[in-house]
Amino acid sequence: MISFRKLFKPDPDPREARRPLWNAVVATARAPHWYQAGGVPDTLDGRFDMISLVMALVLHRIDEDPAQTLAGVEITELFVTDMDGQMRQIGFGDMVVGKQIGRMVGALGGRLGAYRAPDGSDDLRAALVRNLWRGEAPGAAELDYMIAGVARLRGALGAMPVAELVVADRLPDGTP
Repeated sequence: MISFRKLFKPDPDPREARRPLWNAVVATARAPHWYQAGGVPDTLDGRFDMISLVMALVLHRIDEDPAQTLAGVEITELFVTDMDGQMRQIGFGDMVVGKQIGRMVGALGGRLGAYRAPDGSDDLRAALVRNLWRGEAPGAAELDYMIAGVARLRGALGAMPVAELVVADRLPDGTP
């Protein structure tokens, strides 16, 4: 027999186990050095672009451990849920949110491919210019800073066992 308490108490959302990692992705992407020394525009688009960059690097690392596939799905679902909530909070209506979320997920998917380029490569440079600065190349110092920051972040993520990464509440932030 099912108790009334269980009938009205929903099961916990399993994605919430990834909430600390999602918060760490956002905090890492919002670190001021990316915007100051790296020259990433501190705008809604720029923030989305940095979250997408950090998210792609985290997902690449998670993909290296097939046993953690579900964790990658769960954090991606948190990305979608958070982006949906953010858009609604700034005033987008229901008719627009779905299309915008589709574009955001598509952008993340494209960046997952683009950010697989090797550290320091021309392909990675081109991907960063295209995605962080919308095709308008920044100064050489800013681009070099971002190239080095991506390499540092990717290296630090690579040093973390994936089983620890998927429950992490902090990520390295890519600072020198």
